[in-house]
Amino acid sequence: MKTKLLSVLMVIAVLGLVGCSIWIGVPGDGLPPGGIVRSEKQRVTSPDVAEADLAELVAGNSEFAFDLYQAIREGNGNLFYSPYSISLALAMTYAGARGETEQQMADTLHFTLPQDQLHPAFNGLDLELASRGEGAESKNGEGFRLNIVNSIWGQTGYTFLSEFLDILAENYGAGLRLLDFVKEPEESRGVINDWVSDETENKIEDLLPPDSITSQTVLVLTNAIYFNAAWEYPFEEERTHDGPFNLLDGGQVTVPMMEQTEYFGYAEGEGYQAVELPYDGGELSMVILLPEAGRFEEFTSGLDAERVASILKDINPENVHLTMPKFTYESGFRLKETLAAMGMPAAFTDADFSGMDSTRSLFIGDVVHKAFISVDEAGTEAAAATAVVVDRGAPIPKEVTVDRPFVFVIRDIETDAILFLGHVVNPSA
Repeated sequence: MKTKLLSVLMVIAVLGLVGCSIWIGVPGDGLPPGGIVRSEKQRVTSPDVAEADLAELVAGNSEFAFDLYQAIREGNGNLFYSPYSISLALAMTYAGARGETEQQMADTLHFTLPQDQLHPAFNGLDLELASRGEGAESKNGEGFRLNIVNSIWGQTGYTFLSEFLDILAENYGAGLRLLDFVKEPEESRGVINDWVSDETENKIEDLLPPDSITSQTVLVLTNAIYFNAAWEYPFEEERTHDGPFNLLDGGQVTVPMMEQTEYFGYAEGEGYQAVELPYDGGELSMVILLPEAGRFEEFTSGLDAERVASILKDINPENVHLTMPKFTYESGFRLKETLAAMGMPAAFTDADFSGMDSTRSLFIGDVVHKAFISVDEAGTEAAAATAVVVDRGAPIPKEVTVDRPFVFVIRDIETDAILFLGHVVNPSA
């Protein structure tokens, strides 16, 4: 059952879907930009999570995955993203949400567990995924990798609630790294982008675009995923040949087509075929959903988590002659407007993230995501990263309208020496 549920996270084909109290440092504390601040709280490595909670979390994440797919699938280009990475980054942000902001995020992200169960469930799922692939190979022969890491980046001198930071430390393993967004927004952006690049083996570059970090930024929550696995049944390179691939507009392109005959998981139904390709070790798989010719829009427009789960249940071993293309591409998204339209506008406007810092001055400035995939005869390499940028709103300005008599002084600021003093009772005199 778990394999089937986790397969949903790896569906790619037509979907394109495919690791303390913490204290904020203060100026002069001797901590360098990018340094990690840790305390006594450590990640919980054996969370007490009920199987039902884990299943409920996976089901909710899958619903969000396909809701997001429906929101961004339009267009003729390739599509690829990691719904798990996006859910993780937003779950860390959700830990500080309260009131209407919390409810809208829960509804949109399908977080049905209460917060005190949700975050341990994410931890449990993350740790379970980290156990995959023991003894298995990668597509480049260096060993299977499924690395999932989180980090949070805070403004030096800004104070967050210890309860919020404890949740991130204990459930997401997210150590706080200090940066000075106020004085060095571009340098800070570079530090975060370099971390993402390192964690994804240089497959995700420049996650945060130039305008995403400003002097109003106080917190950036990041997730990075890197996946590299060999097929359980590799394709033979000598059998790869140029062949036609039919486009949505009726045209054709010639691309390298891989070919093999093997016992794969297979299912078929009204308007589609499905084939499941296991990776080495048999714990993860790629599921390809192939709509009938001319029915791509019809099939994808009705695609949701329930339908995919139904298809996965029908998969059984069959002797399959499979011909499929090699491909490599990347996708990138700024999801602020998309997520707002999906049902959580408060997080980006009149937000309540008082669970982060006890004020209502914070809001999500942007949600940025990038993903990369390469599929060839040996296996699959995929990477993705998500950043949630939390900004501080400008304080509500004090109203001052000088429309009546007033007093004024001209002074020396350093010494407080008053050089001139006067008042105005009629500016037109």
